[in-house]
Amino acid sequence: MARYRERRVRLSSSSPTFDVFPLLALPMIYYNIVVFTWTGTDPVQVNAWLASHAFQLTMFSGAVWSMTQADVIVAAAMGLLFIEILKSVGSPMLSLVNHGIAVMTLLVYVVEFISFPGFTTSVFFMLALMQLIDVIAGYTITIVSARHLNR
Repeated sequence: MARYRERRVRLSSSSPTFDVFPLLALPMIYYNIVVFTWTGTDPVQVNAWLASHAFQLTMFSGAVWSMTQADVIVAAAMGLLFIEILKSVGSPMLSLVNHGIAVMTLLVYVVEFISFPGFTTSVFFMLALMQLIDVIAGYTITIVSARHLNR
């Protein structure tokens, strides 16, 4: 039983910057760049950009599968959310800093969503929701793993 208590799982990279940086800020940064530089904050232009095709693939069956810009952004954000949840198991000190920055990122999501017309889209809401899940899951995983390691 003593060996079991000595085992500690630490998932961390060699870069503290990667461990601290909230990856779900990347889709927000991309969305901000496109909205503020290319489409403006006009909701009609933003929705047209989100509905535009990102790519198309022809399947073996002959059917064409296409993804819109919105699909690509949400799919990429889901992958980043998975990585963020894995990072929550890392070093407790770096995780706490990451969680604090993640809360600030969530606040930016919320402020942009309620303040700018170009950000009031379902895609941006889903990104904000993923950030909220990251914040809640991060704190929960950190607390549970800290309790487990102290037993």
